Amino acid sequence: MSPEGLSAGTGTRVRESGPGAPGFVTGPETPGPGVKTEIPRFVAHRHRHPHNGFLLHAQALLEILVIALFVVTFLAQPFRIPSESMQPTLLVGDFLLGNKQSFAPSGLLDKILPPTTIHRGDLVIFRYPLDPNRDLVKRVIALPGDRLHLRNGLVYLNEQPLQEPYAVYTPAPPDDFRDDFPSLRRTDPNADPRWWAELRRSVNQNEITVPASDYFVMGDNRNDSEDSRYWGFVPRDSIVARPLLVYFSLARPDPSRSSVRDRLRSTFRVLR
Repeated sequence: MSPEGLSAGTGTRVRESGPGAPGFVTGPETPGPGVKTEIPRFVAHRHRHPHNGFLLHAQALLEILVIALFVVTFLAQPFRIPSESMQPTLLVGDFLLGNKQSFAPSGLLDKILPPTTIHRGDLVIFRYPLDPNRDLVKRVIALPGDRLHLRNGLVYLNEQPLQEPYAVYTPAPPDDFRDDFPSLRRTDPNADPRWWAELRRSVNQNEITVPASDYFVMGDNRNDSEDSRYWGFVPRDSIVARPLLVYFSLARPDPSRSSVRDRLRSTFRVLR
């Protein structure tokens, strides 16, 4: 007879070997008065597969990548400020998060996140007209149909001076092309030749009219910004996002141009 043992507190015998399969539990061989015979049952054994953990992690990573691709494609995208043209609003080295749905063309997400209208004074991210592979950030100054000119650096829209609390004028030598735009007395070496030729055809009574579906944009640092004065209008289809906030700011090699305090103030700042 094969060795047998008693399960604690039950009075039943558990076969460890022999005709019964492992894990098979039976009652006593000869039930006595008042002793209930147990129904045979099998004890389930769980088998863990070593690859399950890897598959779960891979699935979680894939879900994160899908969500990230959706957000970058349709909702938000990071951008970096490469120049000083938007100082002090934006510093060189600021990392922006842009809302792509704000100015996106009509599409499937309109009911959830309807696109907004572009207004004067809005910050916009757009494809550089001279190189669509580059993205720039400027401020909308004139809308379609507006008549515009500059005198001594000040913007006049529809013959009225534009109030611009965000504009700064760093010290710089006088420049007719920059300060009295659209001056046709001389061109600027940084101006696009095609734009200069278009200006000569478009200026009427010392001002220009913004065409339909186009926008005139400028940097807040007016004396150190290459903008619509130098390369022309921005088509509506080229505007890709609205800047939302600065989520990180990396100091440039010359710390005298922007202090650590400026960087801290710039980080996590909502843009308007």
